[in-house]
Amino acid sequence: MSEMWINMGPQHPMTHGLWNLRVKVDGERIADARAEIGYLHRGIEKIAEIKTYTEFIPLSDRFLCYASAMSWEMAYIGAVEKVMNIEIPKRASYIRVIVLELQRIASHLMWLASWTADLGLLTMFLYAMREREQFLDLMQMITGGRLHYVYMRFGGVVKDLPEGFKEIALPVLDQFEKRLRDYKHMMDESEVFILRTKGKGIWEKEYAISMGVTGPNLRASGVKTDLRKETPYLSYADFDFDIATGTACDTYDRYVVRMIEMSESIKIVREALKKLPDGDFKLFSIPRVPPKGSAIFMSEDPRGLSAAYLVSDGTLHPYRLKFRSPTYFNIQGAVPAIIVNERIADVPSIIGSIDVCLGEVDR
Repeated sequence: MSEMWINMGPQHPMTHGLWNLRVKVDGERIADARAEIGYLHRGIEKIAEIKTYTEFIPLSDRFLCYASAMSWEMAYIGAVEKVMNIEIPKRASYIRVIVLELQRIASHLMWLASWTADLGLLTMFLYAMREREQFLDLMQMITGGRLHYVYMRFGGVVKDLPEGFKEIALPVLDQFEKRLRDYKHMMDESEVFILRTKGKGIWEKEYAISMGVTGPNLRASGVKTDLRKETPYLSYADFDFDIATGTACDTYDRYVVRMIEMSESIKIVREALKKLPDGDFKLFSIPRVPPKGSAIFMSEDPRGLSAAYLVSDGTLHPYRLKFRSPTYFNIQGAVPAIIVNERIADVPSIIGSIDVCLGEVDR
């Protein structure tokens, strides 16, 4: 049978975003593949040059990845704070950790829901979205928003945790922890799920490292790395949590790593609520304009290493702002490496396991 190129996108639901996966098929096998991006450019980094530093905060959590908006707020604000050379209060640091870990859980649940729907496991889709709603309720209590938060500010956060938040949050964490174990049993006992994930989409760690792959995808390939442990920012050094890693480097391990990460995020939020220090939730006196200089701030986004590089010329507007998207490198590293020689029917399972978010790729 002769080979032929087919397009899986840019409107294919499997891509989880506006990009085109071109695959060359030889019968049922994939002989080659290419990722075509660029359908979603909005010029976010250039827009920053005509916005004041504060005006850009809402754009940082809207124009990048909507599923991890708080994480991108942190990347941008962290870079500005480094240029300003300010240290936020301890209480503000703990609050940021809490919202970032709640965001990580909500992001992983959105991935789990959309990915399992691709595999035909609609029950898991409903369960994951149900749990995600509870975490969005917690985020709404803190920030007033469910998807776009605009919660962080230079020097801290816009407001303190609401009264009674701990008493509401802890039962949600306890319930989710029990359900998480049940869901893993349900998935692992599904023969269809195991057939479509185990041994599929092998991502050897040497290749993944060479392509700049980070986050859960790299950890699933056996690389024990996490910025929250290696170069702790905020107050992550105060908390006891483990780095989840895999050994088989396949689609199944990428699923397992994220499931474990949600359990570890629960531990971090519990500990942060227990040890939450007294004090101010923000600095009430900071420079209006950052001095001249540059800084890069890196953080552990739900999808990998995110970073913001900022150059200040001492005016009201950033001179240059550049973001490092983990999904960009993950797509680049995945296509064609992990789908060549696989069956075309397994492409949705493999690509979905990467956790794609195109907003941060095209920017």
